[in-house]
Amino acid sequence: MPACFRFDLQHLDAGSRARRATFHTPHGPVELPAFLPVATQGSVKGLCAEQLRATGAQMVLANTYHLALRPGEEVVAALGGLHAFMGWDGPILTDSGGFQVFSLAQIRRVTEEEVVFRSHVDGRLLTLSPERAVAIQETLGSDVAMVLDQVVGLPNSAEAVREAAERTIRWAERCRQAARREEQALLAIVQGGLDPDLRVASARQLTTLDFAGYAVGGLSVGEPPAEMYRMLDIVVPELPADRPRYLMGVGRPEDLLEAVRRGIDWFDCVLPTRNGRNAMAFTDAGPLRLRNRRHERDERPLEEGCPCPACRHSRGYLRHLFMAREMLGPILLSIHNLSYYQRLLAAARRAIERDDFEPFCAAKLRGWRDGVAA
Repeated sequence: MPACFRFDLQHLDAGSRARRATFHTPHGPVELPAFLPVATQGSVKGLCAEQLRATGAQMVLANTYHLALRPGEEVVAALGGLHAFMGWDGPILTDSGGFQVFSLAQIRRVTEEEVVFRSHVDGRLLTLSPERAVAIQETLGSDVAMVLDQVVGLPNSAEAVREAAERTIRWAERCRQAARREEQALLAIVQGGLDPDLRVASARQLTTLDFAGYAVGGLSVGEPPAEMYRMLDIVVPELPADRPRYLMGVGRPEDLLEAVRRGIDWFDCVLPTRNGRNAMAFTDAGPLRLRNRRHERDERPLEEGCPCPACRHSRGYLRHLFMAREMLGPILLSIHNLSYYQRLLAAARRAIERDDFEPFCAAKLRGWRDGVAA
């Protein structure tokens, strides 16, 4: 791990594998477990940096593929690097573009050497090799960079899953050799679909390359949640205890707690903001869908005790904003949902410190299952 980074493991929960830790970066510490809001194109949709910080967010995620397309990494660098460009002074993680290998399969071609995309913006070609993915992230200036990996959807053929997992290991080694910036931590990504042997082999081979941290990728891409949990039970014990562990692209509240229970440290997902823009609020009693007529005259806030600006208003008013197509509605619900996620993870940290994570987790899961917020 580069000298300007440090991972402090502070406490292990007595009843689970949940961990309380701090990841120190050049732009400040990240208290773990943590949730990273997604700022794909250098922006969490509809929120400025001050609003984002007020939700409790510590670290955000931006995307290499999208920023390389527009405005281009050299433009970002000319404007002071990604932190100055976004106006965000906290830690930033950049994804490598590996997820777009999966999500944009219809406009890309994968070879052993590289991935060639046909831009969804203007049709021009964008080439991402392991070396190019690292170079873009170094130019952007993020604190944490991800290796280029190959993600495949599930279910899939055993041959496709194996080929992607083995290529991801070879690409990770090329990324490791290409990395130059001491102020940037490079994280590897474990692939292998739902094949336990592939997952274990991938984790073991990647740990020999001594990355600053390890992510579990290629989950929440079509498989049932129980299968994801089974893979985490198998993979997490293979990852170094003295490095951060990151579950990529997973964002249902119940999945966060189930993963924390198994030893995962941080997460990212578009779910809280995407659902917020579509009139759905997360609460301890389950999801609340504001377009439902039942909320038209409801004077209650989304959730009692929530300090976010959305909860200063009634459910009836928030419903009105969506029905009238006022942009304030999506903004307020995005803020609420991100605040909810940050409060959830902060409460999880406190529960771990008290050796109380299992009762905390059970109570939350029960509330989401039995609640009547809809």
